Amino acid sequence: MSTRHSKTQTLETAGKQYQIYPLEHLSSLGDVESLPYSLKLLLENLLRHGKEQYVTDDDVEALVNWDPKAEPSQEVAFVPARVLLQDFTGVPAIVDLAVMRDAMVELGGEAGQINPLSPVELVIDHSVMVDHFGKEGSLEKNTDIELQRNLERYKFLRWGQDTFSNFRVVPPGTGIVHQVNLEYLARGVFAGEQDGKPTAYPDTLVGTDSHTTMINGLGVLGWGVGGIEAEAAMLGQPVTMLIPQVVGMRLDGRLAEGATATDLVLTVTQLLREHGVVGKFVEFFGPGLKHLTLADRATIANMAPEYGATCGIFPVDAQTIEYLKLTGRDEEQLALVEDYMKTMGLWHDDDTKPARYSATLELQLDTVVPSLAGPRRPQDRIALTDSKENFSRVLREYKELSVVTKTKDDWEDEGGQLNEHLEAVNGIHIERPEGNFSLRHGSVVIAAITSCTNTSNPEVLIAAGLVARKARELGLVSKPWVKTSLAPGSKVVTGYLERTGLMEDLEALGFYLVGYGCTTCIGNSGPLPDDISDAIREGNLMVASVLSGNRNFEGRIHQDVRANYLASPPLVVAYAIAGRMDIDLYNEPMAESADGKPVFLADLWPDNKEINEILVGALDTEMFRERYSDVYTGNESWNKLPVEGGERYPWPESTYVRKPTFFEGIADTKPGVSGIQNARCLVKVGDSITTDHISPAGAIAADSPAGKYLQEQGVEVKDFNSYGSRRGNHEVMMRGTFANVRMKNQLAPGTEGSWTTNLLNGNQESIYDASVAYREQGIPLVVLAGLEYGTGSSRDWAAKGPSLLGVRVVIARSYERIHRSNLIGMGILPLQYKENESAESLGLDGTESFSIEAVKPGQEWAEVVAVKQGGNTTRFDALIRIDTPNEFSYYENGGILHYVLRRMAGRI
Repeated sequence: MSTRHSKTQTLETAGKQYQIYPLEHLSSLGDVESLPYSLKLLLENLLRHGKEQYVTDDDVEALVNWDPKAEPSQEVAFVPARVLLQDFTGVPAIVDLAVMRDAMVELGGEAGQINPLSPVELVIDHSVMVDHFGKEGSLEKNTDIELQRNLERYKFLRWGQDTFSNFRVVPPGTGIVHQVNLEYLARGVFAGEQDGKPTAYPDTLVGTDSHTTMINGLGVLGWGVGGIEAEAAMLGQPVTMLIPQVVGMRLDGRLAEGATATDLVLTVTQLLREHGVVGKFVEFFGPGLKHLTLADRATIANMAPEYGATCGIFPVDAQTIEYLKLTGRDEEQLALVEDYMKTMGLWHDDDTKPARYSATLELQLDTVVPSLAGPRRPQDRIALTDSKENFSRVLREYKELSVVTKTKDDWEDEGGQLNEHLEAVNGIHIERPEGNFSLRHGSVVIAAITSCTNTSNPEVLIAAGLVARKARELGLVSKPWVKTSLAPGSKVVTGYLERTGLMEDLEALGFYLVGYGCTTCIGNSGPLPDDISDAIREGNLMVASVLSGNRNFEGRIHQDVRANYLASPPLVVAYAIAGRMDIDLYNEPMAESADGKPVFLADLWPDNKEINEILVGALDTEMFRERYSDVYTGNESWNKLPVEGGERYPWPESTYVRKPTFFEGIADTKPGVSGIQNARCLVKVGDSITTDHISPAGAIAADSPAGKYLQEQGVEVKDFNSYGSRRGNHEVMMRGTFANVRMKNQLAPGTEGSWTTNLLNGNQESIYDASVAYREQGIPLVVLAGLEYGTGSSRDWAAKGPSLLGVRVVIARSYERIHRSNLIGMGILPLQYKENESAESLGLDGTESFSIEAVKPGQEWAEVVAVKQGGNTTRFDALIRIDTPNEFSYYENGGILHYVLRRMAGRI
């Protein structure tokens, strides 16, 4: 217990007194002042929880004497002040809490023991889809459909809201979780109670969405975790972590004319990915901070998962207070934040002593140029000047791949010639009453202003509105094949767009409001018009989407769209007007004006003076207070939802929410680790396999195992909704595991999607069907993977699904941080090849049987024995990626929630 270091003092602010845990008295132990800002927040967290068994004097001293160059080795505990959920990940989290109440009764406890012990806030934002677009009334129609589709889920959340203490729900139609967090939920500094005394402490959090890091722009430490890890945090378990390395990024100068915060964050993402910051903290500092608005900072912080960092944090300074004031926080809270931060030595100004960092990068802001990122990864930045050439290369590669995947006979049967196919497709002709056109390679079929990354930033949205205004004045419109949409992260956005008249201009180009939520960015782009989809498939066309989002992984945005580009909102509008990716927007006209003159991007692009003139007066504090005055009450439809059940959920018949099987038999089993014998490979993949590949969030195909299951339950194809919306039904999700349409399993060569070779019979089968066959034979399963396995969203079903399929171990070259933790949280053993080894270098093709002896606490390496059918044996050592003692406790219990349950029931 660390009581020796946990000393308090009194802070007086706004006429109130609070107990705080200052850092300055630790100066005798080391140089606390030069610790990075984020580590100071971790240090305060340790001091405040110094009486708990999971904090020791050694932890405090190790953090004070942090060696920035050393490899992380010291484990510490982090107790977040609150937990943030969105509904895709939040529904399964609350499902787990509900079934834990049942399991607690089975273990002899009381159902009511299972309650969040810290504030939990869930924002429903991931369920609205763009079914209607480009017309007045799209918002109302999409909202009605959302409620109809998700009625069973929403009724369940209403039960949770009424049943669990410390749990609040922000109803649908309010905004995107991270923008709502930034504009309303974040406290900056908490005023709570400890040992019966009023206590002030930093606002910290974990969230079940990767982009929880957006709040780092406000100086609040938080990051994304898997749903299962968040559930443990709700139930009082600390998040255990190794004291991280911290990379500092010095920003200098200011953005040049024409460059946006989106261009800046794409540049930062590229630089930090190239440097390598996976598992590290990133802090931004330098004289350039004063030239970045709080919204700019939030944009950069939002994309920490894209550059691979655990967090991307900015310090608290005068701009932070100004933003809190603008967004409606009261004077008492403003005083608390400023006084607390200054007293604790956490305030940043020109006199702040530079921190010491593990590495330091520098970026001159005036070198940032207009950019895109794509076509399938957010770190693949492309200068706008190079976008046409880049797309041409991507298209050429696609055509060549299309050719080699067809046989000579295929070409002859189609009456086509191979060389002719390599030429540009002239287009598939489409006839409509309002006019005919051709769709071809490079056509932009989706242009979406969406995602909290950018819609929280008034400057880029006003820039988009000004591009639309100038285009409208010249008589320009979006191309008829482009699906246009506007889905902002809060109602404040529509408030200032309407106040400035820019909403009318955006609507004139088809950018009507379609909903408040994570639409296109999360894969909820909705269907393309039938004639567009038919043409894409008929011509095997590589078409494109352009969105102001943060994710563009394969198969995520839309199943028919192979090339997906991230861009600033004004560029989204520009590409909707141009209608194609194979264009040099600097030197080629986008369209012709009403009087027949060519129009270039420069004719539409606003300068900073124009943007600022509109921005002045567009926003005020009252606008935020008014829009958030009823944040928890919702609309009439939400409030009329019936609440079923009492302390325990009754589990009615539902295809959205079913009682999961995770805890079956928990009363009859004890913790322990067994070896893995004769496991077979279910999936073998290469590098950069994302959680979208493992557990897609988008559309459910009718002929997929999940689609067939739903049809067997009487669900029509039109009512499938998405995988994300059905995460409360384990039957759907286990069938949807590894079901991404772009999934390439090397055990099923020549296929895309959910296919494998059943090694028991040699047949190609769906991954789900093969897993059933293995389970019937009692055969454990293994996944073989390359670098960066599990990148992308903090998706707990990417671990839950494999667990339910029978996967016991994953062997990869490297892991994304959250996914590795999630695997352990579901009782799956993550192993890692030696640095220069891989499945290929070891000669493993996935047909082997794999055996691994039971691992022990503190064991670093495990021997893997791989036996081919002919008897040839390969033995190799793999690193055991169970990084902390706490993680081993979770693993030996079969998962983190099993550990928590047994502990709460007094079974361990």
